Amino acid sequence: MLGPAKIYFIIFGLLTIVGGVIGFVKAGSTASIIAGSISGILLIVAAFLLPTNLAVGLGIAAVVSILLAGRFIPAFMKTGQVMPAGLMSVLSVIGVILAIVAWIKK
Repeated sequence: MLGPAKIYFIIFGLLTIVGGVIGFVKAGSTASIIAGSISGILLIVAAFLLPTNLAVGLGIAAVVSILLAGRFIPAFMKTGQVMPAGLMSVLSVIGVILAIVAWIKK
């Protein structure tokens, strides 16, 4: 279970960073690039911590996923826009579920 979780959190982290850059380029949003970069880097760090320090890695991944879900799910419900709110909502929920399942199956 840790292999797929590691791959998912790396991909999720990279997509989060790319999303922050796109938000900056399209809308000039400094907050997007800062939040996207920090969140993405934390997800990638969490992924690389999984093999050696499971609790810390899953904890970081779960907290970042919950925070991103808390930001993007309400935005998606309000606007109905698939990009970026819908995509990030789905990715965040998957991240939370994956962290929980990986913890249970450790």
